[in-house]
Amino acid sequence: MSDAARNQGLAPAAGFGALALLGQLSQLLLTHAGQGVGYQHFTPLVAEGMRHAAQVILAAQVVIVVLALAGRRAAVAGVVRALLPGWRLPAALLLFVAASAALSREPAALITEFTLAPLIQLAQLATVVLLVAALPDRSGAGARGFIDRLLGPAGDAPAQGIDRMAIGLALWTVAVSYLLAVLSYQRIPHIPDEVVYLLHARYFAAGMLTMPAPPVPAAFSLDLMTYDPTRWFSPVPPGWPAMLSLGVRAGAPWLVNPLLAGLNVLLASALLRALYPRRTARLTLLLLAASPWALFMAMNVLTHTFATACALGAALCVARLRAGRSLAWAVPGGALIGVISLIRPLEGLAVALLLGLWSLPARWRTIPLLPSCVLTISTVMVGLINLPYNRLLTGNPRLFPLVDYSNRVWGPGRNDLGFGPDRGVGWGLDPFPGHGLRDVIVNNNLNLFQVNIELLGWSCGALIAVWLLLASGRLRRSDWLMIAVIVMIVGLHAFYWFSGGPDFGARYWYLVLVPVLTLVARGIEQTDATVRAVHPESSAGVYGVAAVLVILALVVFMPWRAVDKYRHFRGMRPDVRTLAREHHFGRSLVLVRGNRHPDYHGAATFNPVDLRADAPIYAWDETPAVRNQVLAAYPDRQVWILEGPSVTQAGYRIVAGPITPAEAAARPLPSP
Repeated sequence: MSDAARNQGLAPAAGFGALALLGQLSQLLLTHAGQGVGYQHFTPLVAEGMRHAAQVILAAQVVIVVLALAGRRAAVAGVVRALLPGWRLPAALLLFVAASAALSREPAALITEFTLAPLIQLAQLATVVLLVAALPDRSGAGARGFIDRLLGPAGDAPAQGIDRMAIGLALWTVAVSYLLAVLSYQRIPHIPDEVVYLLHARYFAAGMLTMPAPPVPAAFSLDLMTYDPTRWFSPVPPGWPAMLSLGVRAGAPWLVNPLLAGLNVLLASALLRALYPRRTARLTLLLLAASPWALFMAMNVLTHTFATACALGAALCVARLRAGRSLAWAVPGGALIGVISLIRPLEGLAVALLLGLWSLPARWRTIPLLPSCVLTISTVMVGLINLPYNRLLTGNPRLFPLVDYSNRVWGPGRNDLGFGPDRGVGWGLDPFPGHGLRDVIVNNNLNLFQVNIELLGWSCGALIAVWLLLASGRLRRSDWLMIAVIVMIVGLHAFYWFSGGPDFGARYWYLVLVPVLTLVARGIEQTDATVRAVHPESSAGVYGVAAVLVILALVVFMPWRAVDKYRHFRGMRPDVRTLAREHHFGRSLVLVRGNRHPDYHGAATFNPVDLRADAPIYAWDETPAVRNQVLAAYPDRQVWILEGPSVTQAGYRIVAGPITPAEAAARPLPSP
């Protein structure tokens, strides 16, 4: 074939490729995510500037797709009938629409979004399908051949060990997530939980279980901190801060989660190879390495990546037990479940129930249930660490510090699991007062939508592959294991009043990451087999569609999310670090004006554990009375005054300094 003929043959595919790229860019341009606290919403009715152009592009895309499919009506109908016969089509469409948008309080916005969002997502999917279908036979066959060589032959039996491909994917995961931590997240915590985790890790690294009380507690007020007359400490469970303290000791706390994310790829490889053929396991690993949810979660200092590593490691140990390997596997398996209870207790319960049940068929020699008993004992022995830790912090082995904190700050029982009018603390993200069935429905929609978007960043939503798998009814035994994990995680969290919020997707559901990706991989496999049975001439097939969606997510969705949301997320900025270095704050007292979050939290991140250290001490300049107290507590230090981002509407700004404590006391606070 001549170059001219080859180029002419590729022209339709290139045209649909450009349309898919412009369509996803336009879709994101009309999506409001932002750096504040709120769920992402589609705002297609805004018509100004670039957004008006985006509307025109999306409208043109719908028209082009409809016209292109009209000429392929018979082929499209045949595929739909094969994939979704009878009642399966409306059921799959209902699930698709339910996950396509987040609920809104305004009825007009809700109706508009749930009408247009599914339409645009279907148009995006159809565009990519048309792109792959338009590939010349030679190009399509070449693409399919590359994919088949990458994934390996179909039908391989499950095997043991880590796939060599997983090592390269693990290194990719570590590198990308750390680059995101440096370039997008700028190596600073952005939500209050992270501020406290990092402080907790720092005083653990210094060999302390609590810190001496600050000289003026109101001037060092942080969310999620317990203040007693002689001490202050973080009430969150100790497991993750203990792990993070290793990074603090090494001078690289922002490398801990990227390394754990890479470890998760290796653990997932070993686990999936024990449950699925190599082709399914490899496809799942590729999706995991390309998952924006996994990569962005690994750039922060939240607990979820570590909890996932422990869950995957424990599941791998139980898989070894079930395969008749040494009884010794029950010891690390149970220990890892116990560690999860020290990180996220509710998830520890979920994993203990799931893996406990899964371990029941395991035998040691001729003795049934012994592996399960050893697993349980190991779990309990590690989980019992909570008791002396609780006693040291609350005086009661059975009273968890976080429960004590919640009861003090929000009122007894308001943060407990369960239903009733007394649950919840009145946050704006809590859908209704109390906790009941309607709260469960709303919270599940919000989390389902976030999984659909954040899991892979696909412009059509990633869960469509899961809906197609479920509709096919061709589930393997291992698929039901993945569904059981998802049901357990979602079901247990239904008893909690808060969905987890919009920070890093459906983060309270994060343990479903690998199970859902596995079902996506299985959906791709099953859908491809069905399509090829109807249209044997399909070359790249559904694998080609998935590959294009992954590439678009990496080059469009990932950079957009990194800049649009997570850079300066929730107003947090690294400016204090730069100002301290450039102006040589040294042994000084730095008064920070603005709100507790982000203004004071952003500065307090750089406080030393010892508030008498020869280093800058950052205090909240909340009121004149608090300022006078903190100036009296540090009478021998020069003073700097900063205004925070919520005051400047930009970065931190030096108002004064260096000045004496007397000069600082004479300066009035700006009116709110």
